[in-house]
Amino acid sequence: MKNKLTYIIDDDKLNVKLMSILISKNKFCDEIESFHNPQLALDKLKHCFDTNENLPDTILLDLNMPVMDGWQFLDEFLLIALEKKITIFIMTSSIDPNDIEKTKKYRVVKDYIDKPITSQKLDLLRKLIEEIN
Repeated sequence: MKNKLTYIIDDDKLNVKLMSILISKNKFCDEIESFHNPQLALDKLKHCFDTNENLPDTILLDLNMPVMDGWQFLDEFLLIALEKKITIFIMTSSIDPNDIEKTKKYRVVKDYIDKPITSQKLDLLRKLIEEIN
């Protein structure tokens, strides 16, 4: 399955810009939508679900953000009754073993990738998405 739409949820605007450039250059997906606040991403997901609009195929999620962190996003995401399978990857600079272990408790999270993102990491994500689908 082709990865058409990817959400990037990260409060670091420079990181989002760099990730977007690399994702586009590597043709990881057709379209990127970024959110600097996880609550806005949740609101968009709920709106798309309610209006039957285009949902993302993949979400690249940072953990450490103000207002709402990645864990809170995941907890809220699980409450949305989505029929579409969305692949979520944690993309974070955290190397805390507790974060890595906690990730395993979320079935919707397919992998934990440390920043910065690289072409090689995108290739790995692409392969994981193909295996899942």
